[in-house]
Amino acid sequence: MQATIAKATIFRGVGLHSGVTVRMEIAPAPLGHGIVFERSDLPAGVNRIPALWDRVVPSKLCTLIENEDGARVSTIEHIMAALSGTGIQNALIRIDAPEVPILDGSSAEFVAGILDAGIRILEGEQRAIRLKRPVEVREGQAVARLEPADHLEIDFHIDFADEAIGRQDKVLDMANGAFVRELMDSRTFCRQADVDVMRENGLALGGTYLNAVVVDGSKVLSPGGLRHKDEAVRHKMLDAMGDLALAGAPLLARYTGNRAGHAMTNKLLRALFADADAWEWVTCESDLECRLPGAGVAAYGPVNAPALIAVA
Repeated sequence: MQATIAKATIFRGVGLHSGVTVRMEIAPAPLGHGIVFERSDLPAGVNRIPALWDRVVPSKLCTLIENEDGARVSTIEHIMAALSGTGIQNALIRIDAPEVPILDGSSAEFVAGILDAGIRILEGEQRAIRLKRPVEVREGQAVARLEPADHLEIDFHIDFADEAIGRQDKVLDMANGAFVRELMDSRTFCRQADVDVMRENGLALGGTYLNAVVVDGSKVLSPGGLRHKDEAVRHKMLDAMGDLALAGAPLLARYTGNRAGHAMTNKLLRALFADADAWEWVTCESDLECRLPGAGVAAYGPVNAPALIAVA
């Protein structure tokens, strides 16, 4: 069965890169609608952008989608991860600016809002995308790979010179609420030196120590330090979850990312869908539905974001 949000929920904040104030509303949508963004500041008829892999256009440091009329929404990865991680396949996201609000730099507040609003089951067939053979893309030292599995699993590896991050590796079975338990509160991160460069190039204008983990060598500059010792790799997994949600349906696959980012994950989806022999549609019966990322998540709500954040 498919699901949508039970009632509309509203988020307000600023865009991480634009610094623009944003109002965003997630509203219920019918069976088969998918996830669609609607720019309320643009004229009707040209302002809807489906959240799909083939609408992604090149962008620095975030995932950006665009429709055929040039309407755009950027930094969608955290809300897409929250929707995927709570099992919502249908929603209309009304937004009055070109960038999703960054909030605390993770998906925690989005998840809290969704669970407070409730999840409504829609009577109808749920399909998933099952891998039939591995697909891989490479770019320098970066590698992204999908291979057959009976549920979504994410395996991620990062390696940074800064001692505060260093080398981190993590593998998670994403079935049955793992996103809510393990990943949703992990924040975006960057080096202080990179912040300076980004701002010189008109990026990270809305970034603060309160909506990102900023490191400088061995130091964590953000107040309160880390929420997890391996928060950086967890956030990369959160990003991957959101970018994989642009497949348009749950993936039954093992995703491996080694120094991969948004562009690599989208490149991987493009390679997957370019190879008709690498995947197939399957109907989700009850035994398969219980292995999908959002299965059972409604049991966690309604909640407040701080109550969901577990420091480890």
